Amino acid sequence: MTATMSAYRIVAWGRPPQLTEAPVPEPGPGEVLVEVAGNGLCHSDLGMGHLPADMAGALGWHLPFTLGHEVAGHIAGLGAGVTGLAEGEAVALVSPASCGRCPMCEGGRDSACPDGSAGRGYGRDGGLARFVVAPAPRAIVKLGDLDPVTAAPLTDAGATAHHAVERVVPRLPEGSTAVVLGAGGLGAFAVQILRALTPARVVAVDTNPARLAVARDVGAHEVLDDIGSVASGRSRGAVGGPGDAGGVEVVLDFVGVDATIAGGLAAVRPYGAYGLVGSGGGTLRRPWFGTLPRDADVFTFQGSSLADVHAVVALARQGAIRSEVDVFPLSRVADAYAALERGELRGRAVVVPDI
Repeated sequence: MTATMSAYRIVAWGRPPQLTEAPVPEPGPGEVLVEVAGNGLCHSDLGMGHLPADMAGALGWHLPFTLGHEVAGHIAGLGAGVTGLAEGEAVALVSPASCGRCPMCEGGRDSACPDGSAGRGYGRDGGLARFVVAPAPRAIVKLGDLDPVTAAPLTDAGATAHHAVERVVPRLPEGSTAVVLGAGGLGAFAVQILRALTPARVVAVDTNPARLAVARDVGAHEVLDDIGSVASGRSRGAVGGPGDAGGVEVVLDFVGVDATIAGGLAAVRPYGAYGLVGSGGGTLRRPWFGTLPRDADVFTFQGSSLADVHAVVALARQGAIRSEVDVFPLSRVADAYAALERGELRGRAVVVPDI
């Protein structure tokens, strides 16, 4: 008889996920079996069950599958041909899928791999269960003495924030300012990574006082509750950069609604940078002329690269960043998602298998 386990799965399009039974996977050649210690929850999970079936099919997603793409745990089994890993080792699993063979992957740009549209937790079985399989060594990051429960969000929230920060590091010399819009899971990591990698003054903006408290706790020099105060210059003393050009060198938007897009762009000085990471569904509702910052970089992306995951794990092992988490048992995974959607969490929600 096939062994089963509890798993939080999408079983039909247009219906919410459900906690049900799923087969315990077995590692194939070149794969490892990981016993999940913790799985971080992501806003992107919330809309997956509502995808139209034709769109999901075009992405290569097949039902049913288990949610969860921020995974860390311990190796529980090795498939044929796997070397350099041992059962019991603490590991994190690289969140985005990538082939390792295409020009994007070979150029270190695996975040844009065309095979990345279906992966662990989005179209294939993820970590909201006791066990999950992953390819080795490509998807495996050794954690050393890091706790896998708190390390799980590093694989997506942390790595995505790192991807954004690394792109703007050259624009943030001594005396510069970086503004982080949205101090939730990704924004809190961005604050810390900016502090670790640049000498910039870091300002966090959020309407949630609890998130602002976290941002200050993890290193923000200044916190604000209104993007308008940045864009209008009313807080120039708090957020202005050197010189008299007006505006700030960098804005990283981890929200992505109309107000943050418009306000963030308005806050960027000439030759600065605005990075749109948040998937809030916002639009730019004004003509680009006179709206976009002059001679600035405006960029967006989804996800992160293998290099980003290794980098944030290394920063965490050095003590340069930390992962704030709110832990829920798998039996309460629906409650965890509800708290995430309502903005009630202090840190990243992490689900652990029931004992």
